[in-house]
Amino acid sequence: MKVTFWGATKTVTGSLHEVQSNGARILLECGLYQGRRKEAWERNCCFPLKPESVSAVLLSHAHIDHSGNLPSLVKQGFAGPIYATPATADLCHAMLLDSAHLQEKDALFLNKRAERRKKLIDIQEELVEPLYTIEDAQKALPLFRPVHLRTPTQAGDGLIYEAFEAGHMLGSSALVLTAKENGKTVRVAFSGDVGRPNLPIIKDPEPMPPVDYLIMESTYGDRLHKPLDSVADKLADVINRTCGRGGKVIVPAFAVGRTQQLVLLLHQLMNAHRIPSIPIFVDSPLAVEATEVHRRHPECFDAETQEYLNNHEDPFGFSRLRYLREASESKALNDLRGPYMVISASGMAEAGRILHHLRNNIEDPRNTILITGFQAENTLGRKIVDKWPEVPIFGELLRLRAEVVKINELSGHADQRELLAWMKPMVPALKMVFLVHGEPTQSQALARAIHEQYGLEAVIPSRGDSVTLT
Repeated sequence: MKVTFWGATKTVTGSLHEVQSNGARILLECGLYQGRRKEAWERNCCFPLKPESVSAVLLSHAHIDHSGNLPSLVKQGFAGPIYATPATADLCHAMLLDSAHLQEKDALFLNKRAERRKKLIDIQEELVEPLYTIEDAQKALPLFRPVHLRTPTQAGDGLIYEAFEAGHMLGSSALVLTAKENGKTVRVAFSGDVGRPNLPIIKDPEPMPPVDYLIMESTYGDRLHKPLDSVADKLADVINRTCGRGGKVIVPAFAVGRTQQLVLLLHQLMNAHRIPSIPIFVDSPLAVEATEVHRRHPECFDAETQEYLNNHEDPFGFSRLRYLREASESKALNDLRGPYMVISASGMAEAGRILHHLRNNIEDPRNTILITGFQAENTLGRKIVDKWPEVPIFGELLRLRAEVVKINELSGHADQRELLAWMKPMVPALKMVFLVHGEPTQSQALARAIHEQYGLEAVIPSRGDSVTLT
């Protein structure tokens, strides 16, 4: 078996790894790279291999940095199966169409702005093209093949894969590939994104079977999360403080996973009268659809969330909460005085309605921007977390005067201690570990911890690095 690392190497976006075995070429993930516009365009539109040569894609979960470039792959010639859990397949149906819509819409917005500038100062700018269209995304959807957890499935000649609960988001999985080649058997685990024990809504990560090699994410490989039981206190404090000054809480949140976690926590805080009964808006058509997908997959829920269903309650709905689908409803929030809270995608503030909410509210010191997840290098979310004095939104520099609060406790990514605990059952048989999906500092810290605790070599591959596993 030969593995080539093409994406999410020394960075946390654009997951893409190639597996060759018995003449078959399999992709682990096909995610969008997010960052500087020009670099992101070049990475996402130009595959390092011929898409028509790919036999199948194995998908760990639906987040866009793992699935979002599938329409480009299909557009350029891929026609094989895309294997994923049923919940992941359903989420991708919504997420890929939404991604295409956002790209078309953002390209239209930027081109209109360029046209206005041309009329004002007579400067010609190249038109922006969407990476792929809604039509392209629709062509990818029939290729999905839902496969349940712990169901061995043939992905290629002599290549079997099996998925296990990863506890990262609804439908997320870690994969084990078993390749029989030249009379030898090689077993490789691919973590996808490893979740955390006791996260709201979803089940915990489950133990993995013995394998020879491990490809593992390292997003939070250099740090330890604060206890989950502190997140409710911190969230209540942020809301109460902002409401006290008549401000708005603006939350860039991943439409899948993070939004539903926040809604459940807000439900609990309001029931306990720990926060005022302010209006809360989930302003994302994707989040609305993703919440419906959550409702269709109770098999993924943990015991606490199941208890809501047993009591005939909706964990994702309460009286002060409104889900917004229409653009007109979103725009109407501009005229609504605070206090209120709006949760909108994207989670790294790179596209979608959240950009408009940030543009309209970022310069008001009464407001709070609440960051609830990892922000990749060069994204707008990262610039806000790093508290740049001015940040670019739609090409316009705006002063960052709103309060910025970061809550890491809700992160769906395991921290260093949790990653070490998750891999422990695999350690006795492991020959080597490859660390991906992490910035260099995070990956290097985790590599040192793996060596110190388990005596194993952990390699941090660069883009294009290949290794033959025997």
